[in-house]
Amino acid sequence: MMKHYILNLNPTAKHEWDRCILRDPLTAKRPDIAKLIAEAVGADTGSYLVSVNIEVQVLEQAAIPQAEQLSLSFPEVSVPSQLREAA
Repeated sequence: MMKHYILNLNPTAKHEWDRCILRDPLTAKRPDIAKLIAEAVGADTGSYLVSVNIEVQVLEQAAIPQAEQLSLSFPEVSVPSQLREAA
């Protein structure tokens, strides 16, 4: 069974659980590895000794862009003198 996932690594994340995240590329859900193994074994009740081979091949790496500050320019608006006096 071949599955594809997106792995996000952020060693500087505030929380431990956000440092290494594995997600399904279509649903963005975190995979339940135990459920995937159970599906491969079958539906028979019992205890199984299983061997799981995980082969990782990086297909593409997307760089995280550095945080950029956006400068917003607002045009100057002249306020009529009546509104200034009311304020």
